[in-house]
Order: sequence, then C-alpha cells, then structure tokens
Amino acid sequence: MKTYTILLLCCLSFFGCKKETGGDDPAMRNMTSMELSKLMGIGWNLGNTLEATGGETSWGNPKVTADLIRAVKEAGFTSVRIPVSWSVHISDQGTHKIDNAWMQRVGQVVNYVLAQDMYAIINIHWDNGWMNDPRESSRQQINGKLHAIWTQIATYFKDYDDRLLFAGSNEVHMEGDWSSNPPAEYLSVQNSFNQTFVDAVRETGGRNLKRHLVIQSYITNIDLAYKSLIIPQDPTPDRLMVEVHYYDPYEFSLKEDDPYDFRWGSLASGPVTAWGQEDWVETAFGKMKKFTDRGLPVILGEYGALYRLKLTGEDLTEHKKCRSYYLEYVTEAAIRHGMVPFYWDNGAPDFVLISRSSNQVVHPDALQAIMKSRP
Repeated sequence: MKTYTILLLCCLSFFGCKKETGGDDPAMRNMTSMELSKLMGIGWNLGNTLEATGGETSWGNPKVTADLIRAVKEAGFTSVRIPVSWSVHISDQGTHKIDNAWMQRVGQVVNYVLAQDMYAIINIHWDNGWMNDPRESSRQQINGKLHAIWTQIATYFKDYDDRLLFAGSNEVHMEGDWSSNPPAEYLSVQNSFNQTFVDAVRETGGRNLKRHLVIQSYITNIDLAYKSLIIPQDPTPDRLMVEVHYYDPYEFSLKEDDPYDFRWGSLASGPVTAWGQEDWVETAFGKMKKFTDRGLPVILGEYGALYRLKLTGEDLTEHKKCRSYYLEYVTEAAIRHGMVPFYWDNGAPDFVLISRSSNQVVHPDALQAIMKSRP
C-alpha cells in the first residue's frame, strides 16, 4: 500500500493522471488563462542553460539540479521559465527529429520544477536564430520546421498537467536588426509563427487541447505587441497568454560599454537616463490593458538590470540602491497591471540572483526588492 501511495503521488506531482474517456480531467483544471496567471506569482528564468547551443554547460553554467530548483522555490519564486534550444539536438534534419536523450533531459528539468509545485514554461529560445528570418520567402520553410518541432515537444509532454505551459518562441526578429519599427512583412510572418505554434500543439490532442499557451509579439517589444500582435485562432477558448520583455532604459539595464547610467528612478541622488523612468514603466505596462481587458494575461518573460561589477565606493552603494528600487518598481508595476513577471537570471556575475554552484542567494537586497510584491 505504501509503495502504491508513493507511486500515485509521484504521478500526480509530475504528470497528473491520464484523462479518462468522458468527464473532467482534474489535472487540467477548468480555469481560464487569466485565472491561472493569478496563481503563478513571481517567476525566475533558468537562463543560459538548456538554451545553450553547445550543450547545457557550454555557456558557463553547471548542469541543473533538483537542489537548485528547490533553492529557487525557497527564495520565494513560484514559476520558472525554462529557455530551451532544440534544433541543435535534431538527429534527422529531413524530419527534424529531436534526439530522445535531449527530450528526456528537458523533461527531467521540468519535473524538478513541478516537484516543487511550481509552474514551468518551456519554449524555443533563439536556437541559433533559425526563426530570425521573418520574410515571405522564408515563411513556409520556417513554419514547417516550427510545426515539426512543436508537434514533438507537445507529444512528449502531452500527459503533463496544467502547471506546464508552452511558449512558442523567443524574441523573433530579423537577425541582426533590433529595430522597433520593422516592415509589415516581418510582422505578418512573425504572427504566422504564433498561429503555427498553436495549431501544432492543439493537433496533438489530449491535455494539449486545454494547455495554456504563450505567444509573443515581434521581438517581445511592448509597443509592437500593442500595435501589431494578432491573436491566433484557437479552438480552445481562454487558454492563451501574451509575452513581452522589458529592459528599459537600455543605458541602465543592459548597456555594458561606457558611457552607461548606474542610477535609476526618483531615489537617485545624481543624473539618470532621460527616458525609461517610473512614468515610462507605467505608460508601457498600461498598454497591456489591451490584452488583459480581453481576458489575455501577459507574461513579462524577462526583465532585470545589470549589476555594475566595476563600481566601487559610493557609486556602488548608489547603484545597488537604484538597482533594487528598479527591480521593486518594475515587479510591482507588472503585477499591478495584470502581468506575471519573470526575473532574468542567466547565472553570469552581472545578472545572477541565485548561484548555480552553491544554490545560495547572491544578492539578498535584489531578491528582497523583487519579493516585496509577492502576491
């Protein structure tokens, strides 16, 4: 009896139970994506790991362990976004067959997350940029490959419960062109990728008929989401979410070379970037009301700001204060505007929050700032 009970609990924790013919499936709860989003809390990115195109450890992070994910849960996070590369693990380029060992490894990491009763999102993340050619001449070829890959992913994870979400892509744009004013052709083709993703997943049936799916705007740009994102046709109502990213202002959040700005916001005791301050956050996030008013929750799939490692003395103290305030403000504003925020942690010294080697919190002040808004 004890063995049976343990096996049953494992089934429910990792996979849920297979749906019987007729009746409701308790592992795919009868809730809309908006309702589910309210349960996801604050999320954390397992960045620069499973999406590393030379293998899991090729970008400098160690292999993911259950202990790391447990530390993420203990830090207060309740959702994990798992960026993944797939095309580099294709064993047959003709059929786009994904290597079984890689599929199982991704499944193992997903299981680590679900074992902690957290939500997990897996995607296609850059993946050597094979989707970054949104021209009409490439539409058919890319959509064919996208359909083949998502059919395999969805089939493998078909029996997982609704704590596992799929996100179709990541920051699709014309390779080398990060313009926020792309031609209509690029927008049209990128929108077609979202439709192909939804179609491929739904066609696998089973629990994937009700799985919550995440679609992205072009380059995950908030303004382009507001202006140009077309919501795909979906045979299942109320099971879609929209994803955008936020790293404004660039001079504070991402710019590495001089000159950059190490201060931000109203707490700064010196000059700040002329744009991208608190009012900018409110305006940007306010645009997402276009989706939330329609019952489409918004995933803030990435946000964060560089920790300026070269600063010392008073400048470092000022920077840490402003960075913590930035993380606090953006997190709180995202939640207030109906978004689910996911901090970008790529394990690198200037973005790390939880050490991949020691599983310890590296910047308690930053974590505390993020968690002030925990629902």
